[in-house]
Order: sequence, then structure tokens, then C-alpha cells
Amino acid sequence: MLKGKQLIFIDFEFSMPERSRTPRHFYPEIIEAGIVVVQNNEVVEKFSSYVKPTAFPKLTSRCKKFLSIKQEQVDKGISFTNLIQYFAEMNQHGKNKVVTWGNMDMKVLRDNCRKQGIDFPLVGEFIDLSMEYKKFFGDQNQTGLWKAVQEYGRDGVGNHHKALDDALTTYHIYKLVEKDKKYLEKATPPTIGERIDLSKLLNQLA
Repeated sequence: MLKGKQLIFIDFEFSMPERSRTPRHFYPEIIEAGIVVVQNNEVVEKFSSYVKPTAFPKLTSRCKKFLSIKQEQVDKGISFTNLIQYFAEMNQHGKNKVVTWGNMDMKVLRDNCRKQGIDFPLVGEFIDLSMEYKKFFGDQNQTGLWKAVQEYGRDGVGNHHKALDDALTTYHIYKLVEKDKKYLEKATPPTIGERIDLSKLLNQLA
């Protein structure tokens, strides 16, 4: 990992409509946020909170079942404005590298900001680790977060579709991919002396 650059691993869970019917003007809202902040290869902060949706405050049965989440949990969550303030304060710590698994987290965050007339709070470099993983391993299809970590022979952290657990799992995959990248960078082609035993060759020519 790069020293002097703050790494922010983010995962959101979103509201979702019922399969049978989508309300008019419905859009996914952030209802849970998990954030892991890393500085100089050390986790310096973990943040986890439910977030109260505003446009469609009542969660659907499908959403509650899929995310194992209760209405009371989001009702007691922080406001979206509080979440934005938290992100804005991160920009005071220096240059950010924001890492997510997939591009939906940043898309939904930008859309939620736009819908509520709030400036997008994060600045820095944005990394879609799922695309990095896809390119690195030459996969044709985009791999899911927990499938990716299992392909490394590891287990994900905690429970899938829990925002902080998924953010921590993204961080672990990031470390594994970066380690493999460094290994390949250090690997150099063998010299001709390493490929053949020169002493045997000289004896044959003598």
C-alpha cells in the first residue's frame, strides 16, 4: 500500500423495491454504511451505521429479508446528511484512495447526493476493486465479493451483505491482490546461467 495516502474502503447496503411492483420515482437509498480507514498499512478507523431513508422510508419485505434488516434499525439510524458530514471530514486527512467492490456504491452515493441537493463529499482516487480483480486474473465475468475471497482460499469477514463486514472483506482482498502484484513485479526472467549449468557445457566443449 502507498504510504502517505489514506485508503478508504466503503460498502453500502441499499433499499430495494418489491419484485412485483416498483413505486413511481423509486430509487435506491443508502440504508447501511460500512467504512474502513487505513493509514500506513494500519486500520485506524472503522465506522458502521444504519442510515434513515427519506424518499421511501418504509423498507419492503424483500429488502428486509434479503439484508436481514429490521425497520426499527434504519429508523434509529443516522441521517444521510450526517453520513455526508462524516465523509467530508475525511478529506481533511489528506489525499484519499477510495476502494469499493463494484461501482454501485459510488453511483448510488452520487445519485443520493444529487436527489437531496448535496455536494458529493469525497475527493481523491476511486478504485473499483472488482474490475482490478477481473483484469488481474483475466476473468471474463465480474466476480462477486465473497466468491473472490473464497477463490483466494479465504473466508469473508462476518456476514455477507453487512456493510462493515463487506468493507473489511474488500480490504482483505485488496491486500491479497496488492501482494500478488508486488510478487509479479519482482519476478524477473531467469538468466541463461540460471537456465543451464555452464560448467557442464564447458566440459562438453573441452
